[in-house]
Amino acid sequence: MPRLMDLGISSVSENLSEMGNMAQRSLQIALDSYFQNNRSRKKVFELNEKLRSLEDEVGDIATEIVARYQPVAKDLRFIRASMEIAYIFWRFGRYSYDIIDTVDELHTGLDCNKTAVMEMSSFVLKAMELSLLSLRTRDETIVEKLYELDSTVDTLYRKYLRGTINANNKDDWKVHSRCDICNILILRYLERISDHACYLGDCVSYLVTGLSSPRR
Repeated sequence: MPRLMDLGISSVSENLSEMGNMAQRSLQIALDSYFQNNRSRKKVFELNEKLRSLEDEVGDIATEIVARYQPVAKDLRFIRASMEIAYIFWRFGRYSYDIIDTVDELHTGLDCNKTAVMEMSSFVLKAMELSLLSLRTRDETIVEKLYELDSTVDTLYRKYLRGTINANNKDDWKVHSRCDICNILILRYLERISDHACYLGDCVSYLVTGLSSPRR
């Protein structure tokens, strides 16, 4: 017969699995909106709201488990990590909404060069997929690959930002192009998603080993 605490832990695990799938879908919809000129702001907003609701639910269940059952060792690590993971998934959704909000506000009617966003998004989508795989399999070794991808993402972001600055004026930077502004914002949100994918990997590492990451 399962412990009553196990039922709560199982509920948290199911919510995290659902949140991971929703966060991944939210980012893909936002990127498709940019690359294919789709109008999908409402879909991403609804996913973001659902992620926010599920984050609250995970927090409520986790708090109740601690208050009622006083978990220790591995169970306590799971509860602590699950609350942070739920927040990370909500941040995935929030940055995805920021991307589509930027697209709607700045990109409408424009024909921008999307090469930089396309290149970076491929690394970020891979990082998100790997972070979710790490959570599903409890494979703490994946975090090393996540930080390698994040380093590449950071380099691409700085490269585009510096290139834009130099293209406008080395001494007095004024970005005149809406495309530049749009791309810089989207790249920044993607860079933050990559960071949070690493944080998710760190959470899994803590969950498995009990050791906090010194890199955060």
